[in-house]
Amino acid sequence: MKYLAAYLLLVNAGNATPSAQDIKNVLAAADIEVEEDKVEKLIAEVEGKNVEELIAQGNEKLSSVPTGAPAAAAGGASAGAATEAAEEAAPEEAAEESDDDMGFGLFD
Repeated sequence: MKYLAAYLLLVNAGNATPSAQDIKNVLAAADIEVEEDKVEKLIAEVEGKNVEELIAQGNEKLSSVPTGAPAAAAGGASAGAATEAAEEAAPEEAAEESDDDMGFGLFD
């Protein structure tokens, strides 16, 4: 991830095709140990590709990843019930919290 971040930082700074040495320089400036094989692999993967297109492809892939929200996956009815239960619990908790100080404040 750090290699990709360095690559994107260089592209954002105006270097449309950063070299392996450019990436190593950025990482060295941040005092990060560089693994040569990972830098070379990144350069080989992105060679000849447009960064904006790669980001768009990545966003498409991420949109298909499940978020792990069980209430939403179970259906609208159970999600609505969960929301109602949360809303009902919130005022009770607020009332309990206000009673905890028994009318005495730290700076009263």
